[in-house]
Amino acid sequence: MPVEITWWGHATCTLQDSNIRVLTDPLFAVWLAHLRRRRGAVPPAEARRADVALVSHLHADHLHVPSLAALAPGTRLLVPRGAPRAVPGLRRLRQLRISEVVPGDEVRVGSLLVRVVPARHDGRRLPVGPHRSPALGYVVEGEARTYFAGDTGLFDSMAEEVGPVDVALLPVGGWGPYLGEGHLDPGRAARALARLAPRAAVPVHYGTYWPIGMDAVRPHEFHAPGDEFVRLAAAAAPQVAVHKLGHGESVRLEVAR
Repeated sequence: MPVEITWWGHATCTLQDSNIRVLTDPLFAVWLAHLRRRRGAVPPAEARRADVALVSHLHADHLHVPSLAALAPGTRLLVPRGAPRAVPGLRRLRQLRISEVVPGDEVRVGSLLVRVVPARHDGRRLPVGPHRSPALGYVVEGEARTYFAGDTGLFDSMAEEVGPVDVALLPVGGWGPYLGEGHLDPGRAARALARLAPRAAVPVHYGTYWPIGMDAVRPHEFHAPGDEFVRLAAAAAPQVAVHKLGHGESVRLEVAR
């Protein structure tokens, strides 16, 4: 059975594996604080249908309470441990089945196994608040082993801590003119790809949101990361098939182990 990946923009993807729908970092907003969605329509209603949704960390462009509230009642939601305490709005989402997780946890969702893995990123709910929750990645194991990195920097033990994967959803950019600590740019993402050595990869977390009024400030940082990652990945990890998707586009991957 093929595995299907749909990129809705930013870090929001639908992964379909073994007839289970997995949604990553749901974000369905046109506006988010100082950010505006500049490319790609707001995802349609079908994007909000999932058996399980994965939240990688507490930043508002990854844990967006209004978007989570749009999920169907009964949807399972995995969040970093401490998230409901740090983000009180989560506690009002009683229609969702929320589980708090940390690296090393494993959660069974139907025929899928979701492994929680570390990320190197500031997991606080900004701009205020103590560091209460870890930043996470997830590996979804079914017909394929698919790694959703969330937001992370490159770290030496990445391949060992993530484990063998077939598909990698890697962040390659951000939402502003400069990437801070704990992020992957196209070059670092290509190096991560060489370490992880999956069969296929999809670049995410770029080319969707940009600060209001800053359209002319370093616009290449908005438009270029996907193409730059494709180019650099071809040199760093030529054995990996990279699929650069447009907003709302899907790729079906036949993964034979």
